[in-house]
Amino acid sequence: QVQLAESGGGLVQTGGSLRLSCVASGPSFRSYALGWFRQAPGEDRDFLATVNWNDGRTFYADSVKGRFTITRDNAKNTVYLQMNSLKPEDTAVYYCATYLGSFPSGNYRDYDYWGQGTQVTVSS
Repeated sequence: QVQLAESGGGLVQTGGSLRLSCVASGPSFRSYALGWFRQAPGEDRDFLATVNWNDGRTFYADSVKGRFTITRDNAKNTVYLQMNSLKPEDTAVYYCATYLGSFPSGNYRDYDYWGQGTQVTVSS
């Protein structure tokens, strides 16, 4: 079973930046792709970005393309989500998750293992 732990959330002003981290552990986690999602209260869980552990390919939702960047550090078993030019509508709980299957996938139903989430709040 893959274990995921997010960190790096917090309170930031509009226009600011945050970098989220997701540390992965467990057997064969590098066989998976890892994605970032977010969920605001009363809203669906939205796909943001995903990265293939093996070759580093990335894929982004149109809504965050150009503002958010997903990267991986194999030595640290960590995937990052760099978020720039943050807006109040980016306020949500952010989750990392992994899946096995064709790359890329932005469908949360494809993802098997999830972290506990980290809160991001952007003040106006």
